[in-house]
Amino acid sequence: MNERSRHPSWTHEIAEKIRKAKLYNLFEHLIANILVLLISFIVIVALYKLGEDVVNLLVSRAFDPLKHETFQTVFGGIMTLLIAMEFKHSILVVTKRQQNIIQVKTVILVSLLALARKFIILDIHALEAAKIAALALALVALAGR
Repeated sequence: MNERSRHPSWTHEIAEKIRKAKLYNLFEHLIANILVLLISFIVIVALYKLGEDVVNLLVSRAFDPLKHETFQTVFGGIMTLLIAMEFKHSILVVTKRQQNIIQVKTVILVSLLALARKFIILDIHALEAAKIAALALALVALAGR
């Protein structure tokens, strides 16, 4: 008899590793589903708030998309919703087991969306050269990936 047939502990070790991997996958799936629910709730609340803001602007007749402050409010809210939805989608991919981890390209896409939002809501009356340079450098760095 060889050493492995007399001591079947190596099969128990493999079985234990498989069990732990399955348990961790279940845990990961549970956390991802909870995150999807939380982000969905945040998106619904943000959509309601954006709708409320737009209706208030329409009722007060202050809705002028060419006015910079109005543009910032409306499109900043829209971009925030898009960022949250893209983030939620990246987590949904994990829950559907299409991929085990969130891909770097998704993180970069969400980062680019966040930078685009920042440029949209940037206050033109309080422009700081260093802040614009930092944002532009971040944009170039992310786009280069």
